[in-house]
Amino acid sequence: MVEKVWLDQYPQNVPAQIDQSEYESLKDLLETAFRKYRDLPAFTNMGHSISFGELDEMSRYFGAYLQKAAGLNKGDRVAVMMPNVLQYPVAVFGILRAGLCVVNVNPLYTPRELKHQLEDSGARAILIFENFARTLQDVGTVSDLTTILTTSVGDLLPFPKGAIANFVLRKVKKMVPAYELPAASPFSRALKEGRWHTMEEVELGHDDLAFLQYTGGTTGVSKGAMLTHGNLIANVLQARAWCGDMLTEGGDVVITALPLYHIFSLTANCLMFAALGGNNVLITNPRDFPGFVKDLNRYPFTFISGVNTLFNALLHTPGFDQVDFSHMKIALGGGMAVQKAVADRWKAVTGKPILQAYGLTETSPAACINPPTATEFNGSIGLPISSTEVSIRDDDGNALAQGEIGELCIRGPQVMAGYWQRPEETAKTMCGDGWLRTGDMGYMDEKGYIFITDRKKDMILVSGFNVFPNEVEDVVVEMDGVLEAAAVGMPDDKSGEVVKLFVVRQNPALTESDVLAYCRERLTGYKRPKSVEFRDELPKTNVGKILRRALRDS
Repeated sequence: MVEKVWLDQYPQNVPAQIDQSEYESLKDLLETAFRKYRDLPAFTNMGHSISFGELDEMSRYFGAYLQKAAGLNKGDRVAVMMPNVLQYPVAVFGILRAGLCVVNVNPLYTPRELKHQLEDSGARAILIFENFARTLQDVGTVSDLTTILTTSVGDLLPFPKGAIANFVLRKVKKMVPAYELPAASPFSRALKEGRWHTMEEVELGHDDLAFLQYTGGTTGVSKGAMLTHGNLIANVLQARAWCGDMLTEGGDVVITALPLYHIFSLTANCLMFAALGGNNVLITNPRDFPGFVKDLNRYPFTFISGVNTLFNALLHTPGFDQVDFSHMKIALGGGMAVQKAVADRWKAVTGKPILQAYGLTETSPAACINPPTATEFNGSIGLPISSTEVSIRDDDGNALAQGEIGELCIRGPQVMAGYWQRPEETAKTMCGDGWLRTGDMGYMDEKGYIFITDRKKDMILVSGFNVFPNEVEDVVVEMDGVLEAAAVGMPDDKSGEVVKLFVVRQNPALTESDVLAYCRERLTGYKRPKSVEFRDELPKTNVGKILRRALRDS
């Protein structure tokens, strides 16, 4: 039995438990919001907003198209590969309402990475942003894929703005590589066709699968975390309860710069504020920081989420310190550790602290958050949120005393159902009675605040994205001239960590630039090594396992 010392630190009106029965499914949650906030703006992008009523209509058309024209049935998987544009919520909400399962795909994936995810999930359909359609072309045949839809940046923008945006991206900026996908249809045509069909009502419950959210694999293979309707409903209600009176139904303006395909942004921004009737301002290219700051000036925002690197970059962007922060209630930091120097500067500039949170793909994601009433950055990941238990355990699974360092284990209704078609991996991560091993090491203080000290796993965290060394190594050892390889995470001021590669050469003429060029073709940006060090041999255990920690500490 875990002693819940953290409950004494809960802000007033935050409940110890949430009531999951408020919604039968995400479909129920969304359709309740459509009725309740019909005339309010739901999502804004490139200066154009769509209301909850319009979102209801378009997502219903898309759901009907998938059911009737594409012939998909309850539980079938649909991949979505796009940045933050208006088509994302239309598509994802339509998929969920049709009783289907969303497979979020990073648009920057290489053909190798995309093929694995499509094959592993058994995706029947994919909606892909045309800038990345060439990647799908290069994938070739995918076993179960029967429907391909493409979309362009301006497809849901009004005329002539949408047509101009598409022309500029294709012809002026030349950001759409030529591709050939003969079987593909435009997303806009799917919406028009769906208008003539009736979306069938599908009975959904908490145990039905809503998302296959892929995360790095300890065996070098990316795994799909099975997140149910119940998991996501629980996490939305937990986050809503935690923020309490600081959020206003139908009144919040939310800055969404983190990609919606990432679990943090998906739950904290997209789903939670859909339930609250908030307006999500989608930032399509957050790396354009001058443009980002212009958007911050344009919209009197009340909530912003980000990772340490994003907050730090904003602080170094000219004009950011002139933004009006008087409406901002919460700045939520997650995905990676927020550095104290960044948190201190953020408060000095904005007048508000960064509220640090902690979670995993496997926990939908929120598990711990600092109280929204906090006025100072304390370096902790916060307290276990409502209906959530945290236990610090040793290698044998025994609970440790307060202050002792061990592995964080989490139990709650937001914990995934397991890994898609990987019972052995699920058994390694789930340790009985609903407890999930996080692989993160830390301790709990006497008040119930959790502090992370290290990672038990070798996973590397680059700007909030998981990189598992095995995947990088498996790619590199296929290169001619490489005998052995080991990938480790090294500290980095900008991204928290970067990947460093240690290589034993077969071919002494092999250079660092050769290896980096090879990785560029096969790994998406955040997974690519930033440096390569050649060694005569790699340190190993007596059974031949490479000692990554020894390399990291050398």
